[in-house]
Amino acid sequence: MSTQVNLFGVRHLSPGASYHLLRYLEEKKPKCILIEGPSDATAMIPSIAKQEVKPPLALLAYTTALPIETVLYPFASYSPEYQAICWGIKHKCEVRFIDLPTQVMLRLQQERKREIDEEAQSFYAYHNGLYETVAQYSGETDYENYWERNFEHNLNAETFRERLIYQTQEMRQCVVDREYEAAPHDFSYNLIRESHMRRQIKQAISEGFKPEEIVVIVGAYHVPGMDLNLPALTEEEGNNLPTVEAKHTLMPYSYLRLSSRMGYGAGNRAPYYFELMWQAMKEDKVADLSAVYLSKVAKALRDGGSNASSASVIEAVRLAEALTFLRGGTRPVLRDLHDAVITCFGGGELSPVAEAINRIDIGTAIGYLPEGVSQTPVQENVNQELKRLKLANYKSAVAQELSLDLRENFKVKSKEAAFIDLERSTFLHRLEVLEIHFAKRIRTHQDSATWAEKWELQWTPEVEIEIVEANLKGETLEIATAYALREQLMQGEDIATAAQIIRLACECQLTHIFDNALRILQALLVESTDFEATAQAAHELAILIQYGDLRQFNLEPLVPILQQLFLRTALLVQGAAFCDNQAAKAVIQGINVMELIGQQQYEFVDVETWQRELHQVAWRDDLNTTISGVAFSILLEHNLASEDDCAKEVSRRLSPGVPADLGAGWFEGLAGRNRYALLSRITLWRELDQYISQLDEEEFYRSVVFLRRAFGEFEASQKNSIAELLGDIWGSGAEHTAELVQGALTEAETDQLDELNDFDFEF
Repeated sequence: MSTQVNLFGVRHLSPGASYHLLRYLEEKKPKCILIEGPSDATAMIPSIAKQEVKPPLALLAYTTALPIETVLYPFASYSPEYQAICWGIKHKCEVRFIDLPTQVMLRLQQERKREIDEEAQSFYAYHNGLYETVAQYSGETDYENYWERNFEHNLNAETFRERLIYQTQEMRQCVVDREYEAAPHDFSYNLIRESHMRRQIKQAISEGFKPEEIVVIVGAYHVPGMDLNLPALTEEEGNNLPTVEAKHTLMPYSYLRLSSRMGYGAGNRAPYYFELMWQAMKEDKVADLSAVYLSKVAKALRDGGSNASSASVIEAVRLAEALTFLRGGTRPVLRDLHDAVITCFGGGELSPVAEAINRIDIGTAIGYLPEGVSQTPVQENVNQELKRLKLANYKSAVAQELSLDLRENFKVKSKEAAFIDLERSTFLHRLEVLEIHFAKRIRTHQDSATWAEKWELQWTPEVEIEIVEANLKGETLEIATAYALREQLMQGEDIATAAQIIRLACECQLTHIFDNALRILQALLVESTDFEATAQAAHELAILIQYGDLRQFNLEPLVPILQQLFLRTALLVQGAAFCDNQAAKAVIQGINVMELIGQQQYEFVDVETWQRELHQVAWRDDLNTTISGVAFSILLEHNLASEDDCAKEVSRRLSPGVPADLGAGWFEGLAGRNRYALLSRITLWRELDQYISQLDEEEFYRSVVFLRRAFGEFEASQKNSIAELLGDIWGSGAEHTAELVQGALTEAETDQLDELNDFDFEF
């Protein structure tokens, strides 16, 4: 290996590597620092080092065309690369990234995904298994514990660097031949990357930097590939590499996302714990790390209402140190600390302390980038919209409510001011479609007031991340939203999805998506046989038609389609009602939706046909009885069934010849809607009382399941009214009976109810 330039191999996201790297830089005092990272992102290095920037952050590269590919370089405060960048900028060094440019890297990544086969997967498992084998031979449960005990805790600069390079060289020798055979793309990819980095090193030398003035920082695995005696990529070879159009940006990151980041040695399962380690290293207080960590866990437990005393912390520290001694270490690793927490705070169980452990392992840190630092087009667009719509004051970590009136404001002079709330609504709906969680819709009880909306707005760094990710779908908020809806439309397979996208397109003011979804909806309508999906589709269009011209959208084409959807759904209801109790829930939901549409859009839809079909469902005996009960309840609401009809149907459905579960299921459906209307029908309760009294023990148990479920939805006042009715029927007195029914259960009664859990209903 060439000794001309100074090479430092690191493990990404390693506080120990950062600790030793900073001392190495102080010793070598380089004039040029070359870092593994996309060479075309070098211009971003000054932004990364800005004092206002707070890690964790990430360098995101992404393709601008389908299929979308991304590559992410996350940085924590303790990342060796981040510390090297900050040191270099502070000391006025030349700092560059030297890896393949993103347009090449992403193109090769696309090719790699096409070539992964079973043999390559076997190689990856073998390669990862080698690290676990090293850990097992060292008496550790996994490689992370081995790494922490043997490297993070090693504060000897020379041995850290030499041991890391030696281990990775040996590991590379173990896999290189097998990689060539099983994963040729990865093998070639590494060779190309290293050849490109050698070229970048030689270019720096050719520019006048002496080899001894250069420090090269790469993943330890690539240190052998930095031998300058090996050939470097030529300019012609570089120009012949395949490319794809790509862009890159800086984005805030979070410890939660960092904890799930995977890669070759780049995983970091406990980012906040390693931040604590980094702080301890900087302050020369590594010996105090166990006490700091365990104290924070204890506080998290106390905040959650658990008992975690200072004495327990002291005992946990002692236990962690004892475990470390037994395992041959000098300081506790994370596993030792976990074992101490479980023993001293959890009583030997993980579950009581798992949340506290995760909180201190992972942490809640979210990075911050000041406005103007490496913004994507969507970020710029969102910030412009916030200013235009006078929402910039809502860009706060404190949640604030925003009420909107979508009607034209005639008290203002300009058109923009007259419709500002409508424009705000469009903006917030677009964010919602893109899953940018800046705004959350608050549902109000004034459902009929279509002109009113209420939102809760709260800005967090996570919102920044989501905005950056939205850039993968388009370069403006409007284009990204249209892309997202088009993607949903193409992936959707039912009529309800198409109708929902029509509603969303209207709310987001996207005419071309609206028209496309409308054509797809019409095509699906011809063959639709799904009652629930067709009912939901009709509901989506009915909501839109309620808006009228409020959103300045032409909704006239929706009226005939709503009429067709409503009619088709009505004709499907009898077939849908021929189902089991599990499927009945969705059918009942669809029936309730159809009733709502019938009430709101009665001047457009064929209510007569709908009620005629419901009449069939209500009186037929071969359909699901719960659904028949719901249908009969609707007939009662519309006075389409008389008191005599009610008495006859109750007597028929709740007769001794009808199985208990069918009779009680019918009553459950009946009671599921207008309960106050049932309370006024004394005949119904007499029939139910007579029915229950005639059941044998097994039939009674079976009926109780449905009856408990039906009455469980009643309010306390409604239950009291039922008890008074039954008191009159039984002759036991209304008030006395109500008091008994509403009273607390005895222990024996509770035991009897608990026995139902063990009853074999054979459903």
